[in-house]
Amino acid sequence: MRRVDFTLNGRSHSLNCEEGQEQRLLELAAYVDARMQELTGGAAGHEVQNLIATCIVLADELMETRAQVKALRGGHVPAPAAPAAADETKMATAVDTLAKRIEDIAARLERA
Repeated sequence: MRRVDFTLNGRSHSLNCEEGQEQRLLELAAYVDARMQELTGGAAGHEVQNLIATCIVLADELMETRAQVKALRGGHVPAPAAPAAADETKMATAVDTLAKRIEDIAARLERA
């Protein structure tokens, strides 16, 4: 794991990523930061709300893009294979871990 430092809304953050993915993480963080500035104006003191608003907009854009891809493919997008029970447990654990990390970051931002 590699630790990557980046800035969102004028504040420094860092995340771990797989080795070789550092540049991609920096690009994604820069994209999120630019969209957050565009969408919220980067209002100081509202970092959590800014992040939530940005995430919602990005999720909306992602869902819209997926719908467009599906429409271009004639409405047929192959369904992913059903995960095995062990995979579902791993996914649930990963989601729980990510939710905890997001809550911790939000709490730190609120205290800052």
